[in-house]
Amino acid sequence: MKYIVANWKMNLGIRESVALARGTLLALQGKDVVPEVVLCPSATALAEVHKTLSKTRMHLGAQNVGPGRAGAYTGEIGVTQLEDLNCTYAIIGHSERRIGLHEPDEAVAAKLVAVWESASMTPILCVGEQKEIRDAGRADEYVRGQILSAVKGLKMGKRKKLIIAYEPVWAIGTGTPATPADAISMSAMIRAVVLEVTSLKADDVAVLYGGSTNAENAYSFLREPLIDGLLVGGASLKMQDIHGILKSACDVISAQD
Repeated sequence: MKYIVANWKMNLGIRESVALARGTLLALQGKDVVPEVVLCPSATALAEVHKTLSKTRMHLGAQNVGPGRAGAYTGEIGVTQLEDLNCTYAIIGHSERRIGLHEPDEAVAAKLVAVWESASMTPILCVGEQKEIRDAGRADEYVRGQILSAVKGLKMGKRKKLIIAYEPVWAIGTGTPATPADAISMSAMIRAVVLEVTSLKADDVAVLYGGSTNAENAYSFLREPLIDGLLVGGASLKMQDIHGILKSACDVISAQD
């Protein structure tokens, strides 16, 4: 299985979001084997994009989630509300929230627990280091710490999928992605940490790469067995790019079958 998660961030109105969802759907027409595609529009467009994706092979995801199913959390969207919209995925702990909005590790952990305990939603936990941390040779140590902090509250009573997106902060929006070799190395480390500290099996863990991915470099990441997919930012807003990324994913899946 390969995943393509499109994070539209704080862009597009409702009409534009619906139009982009419809345009993205066209990329899968006539394809027998496709990746798991997750569209993550702004909260204001979730309901309308949900209607567009109904009875299609694409899935709806949220860019953020509140720290519980419901409650006194002004401005947040709870798991129960997202389930009502048939959201099946939620992004948690994106670096733009951790750094730009000062979201602490404790909040990330609480949100991960909230989604983990949902019967119908799968969490996409984001981790990744800043440039100065990588330059100091502490990238593995830093990402390991993010994972340990996030998963410590998870109850392992039932098997469930945990998706972790490695997004090096220095690559996001810069046009300079990590090398596939760096992404592979980090993916292997992430898997090892998760399997070490949880009772999850190897098939329960998927690791994605994100950070300046586009139609030109998508195949170089997707063809690697240790990279289960991509978390795509700016390129997912461009029809030509997202179509090219989805074509690469379909080609890789067909070649591996």
